[in-house]
Amino acid sequence: LKESGEALTVKIKGANSGVLISEINEIKAFLPVSQLSSQHYPRIERGDQNKILAELKKFVGQELTIKIIDLNPRAEKLIISEKEAVEENTKELISKYKVNNVVDVMVSGIADFGAFVRFIDNPVIEGLIHISELDYRLIDSPKEIVKIDEAVKAKIIEIKDGKVFLSLKALKPNPWENVAEKFKESQEISGAVYKFSPFGAYISLGDDLYGLIHVSEFGSLEELKKQLEIGKQYDFIISSLKPEEKRIILKLKQ
Repeated sequence: LKESGEALTVKIKGANSGVLISEINEIKAFLPVSQLSSQHYPRIERGDQNKILAELKKFVGQELTIKIIDLNPRAEKLIISEKEAVEENTKELISKYKVNNVVDVMVSGIADFGAFVRFIDNPVIEGLIHISELDYRLIDSPKEIVKIDEAVKAKIIEIKDGKVFLSLKALKPNPWENVAEKFKESQEISGAVYKFSPFGAYISLGDDLYGLIHVSEFGSLEELKKQLEIGKQYDFIISSLKPEEKRIILKLKQ
């Protein structure tokens, strides 16, 4: 079975930390969590092992289609993979889509770095919307934009090595397109402090546009935080405007 690459169906009989347990011809077989298909992979924030184990236990009694990927009689090791069994079919399905296609997807998981989405017309296909592709405004968590099981439209921006990457913000008006008409260098503007970062403070200028005032303007991050307060409005001067780099550099008006 291993040499032929033939897929077979097995019943899950148990679950331990990071692995599912089955049997093939009365030989114990192990399915590591990393070898689950994207459809079954547990999306647990911060990798909480107890929560992952709880999700794995839900598979006990279920049948999964797998392939044998490692067999070592001397070490009494038999490793199986669901991911290998479905990957070939998934790649064939993905080949029907092209970059710039707009597709209907459902949010299947949320991580710190983005949101996993499943194609509604082909649920076996799962893609990723990186946090930077969720919205033009700055966000700290994907949960500010999407929630689990929410249906949304997304644009395919890359297909690579059997993986699909999508964007929500590509379907939204780009606030940077006309920024050169709205702002000029040396212009005086007002904005509210949105958040601090190790290299300065982001200032909300409205219409999902943000400027950055660098920490060097204050000498230290501590001094910056003494002079600026989150949510408070201040007057600034635009010292550098680079729309092509999506960058507005500010100085505090004296």
